[in-house]
Amino acid sequence: MSTDLTRHSVNVLPAGELERKLKLERPLRVKLGIDPTSPDIHLGFAFVLDRLAEFQKAGHTIVLIVGDYTARIGDPSGRSEERPVLPDDVLDANAKEFAEQAFRVLDRERTEIRFNGEWLGKLSYAEVVRLARTITVARILERDDFAKRFAAHEPISISELLYPLMQAYDSVAIEADIEIGGTDQLYNLLAGRDVMADYGLDPQLVMTYPLLVGLDGEEKMSKSRGNYIGINEAPEEMFGKTMSIPDSALPQWWELLVDDGSHPDDAMEWKLALARRIVGRWHGDDGARRGEEHFTRVVREHQAPDEVPEAVLPDDREIHLPKLLVDFFDSASTSQSRALISQGAVKINGEPVLELNVPRERLEGAVVQAGKRRFMRFRGA
Repeated sequence: MSTDLTRHSVNVLPAGELERKLKLERPLRVKLGIDPTSPDIHLGFAFVLDRLAEFQKAGHTIVLIVGDYTARIGDPSGRSEERPVLPDDVLDANAKEFAEQAFRVLDRERTEIRFNGEWLGKLSYAEVVRLARTITVARILERDDFAKRFAAHEPISISELLYPLMQAYDSVAIEADIEIGGTDQLYNLLAGRDVMADYGLDPQLVMTYPLLVGLDGEEKMSKSRGNYIGINEAPEEMFGKTMSIPDSALPQWWELLVDDGSHPDDAMEWKLALARRIVGRWHGDDGARRGEEHFTRVVREHQAPDEVPEAVLPDDREIHLPKLLVDFFDSASTSQSRALISQGAVKINGEPVLELNVPRERLEGAVVQAGKRRFMRFRGA
């Protein structure tokens, strides 16, 4: 078994299958599904792309399945806002941008980009029923989230039960040899084996990988949770976010993103080394230097950055600060903005401000800081 091809893997199922497939003496087709509702690739997903790159280096073909069909019908349960229904042109633009970011890791010439609407959108009702016969309800209810909801007498729609089958049919359509994903996808990936066998195909090998924890150090890194670092983010933002992770996340981040056993013993020095390595990978040595200089100036020395974006103040005699933060600092809500203000995390020219309404003249030409890394200089019209 190749050490490189199984590095960091949690599951390689069934046992001995990788060795058998590698003896087929042809490039294997390695599948990974992607969600086009957002164009950003974060570090957790980049870690998985690195695993695909190792297959490419060994001469195999990567097939990225863009879930455009799934995204176009949305999350059928109505229980989640993680996959909103987006217009076709937005989905297409997201998929294109996602692919370009993926090619920062993968070899373009050895990567296929396929949209599952190509085959799922053409299935007749009879063909959907034929697909539904491949797995029993009991087998579907083995999936952890379905099992918990069924036990709690919570509703589960038929369309939800079809989702794992739709993902499995993707493997049938492209004749996947291997499908990889996070450990939370193990059930869906194994379902793909069952469906492929029912369609008379050699079932895919299943490989799963750890889920990188997000900036909070608890939940998995996710675009929907906002606890992520995108690979296209600015060096300053990337460096600062890395320095914000809890110490408890350091071992996993270092193992999965740096893959180097040696690291400083001191937590702060370890975190600095991690930030330099992460930013250096995506922005080069110069980007890592700029990111660290920005962090030192803004976070450690509590100074404004050298370059601060400018904005025009609203035409009001008195400015409602919570609304200003929502409009110009991407604060999620006025209530969250009020919480920032009450914590002394909002400053005008370096001085904490606790009042909610501020005279306009006090803000003209002033630098407003929200949190540790967000700055804006305001001017009159």
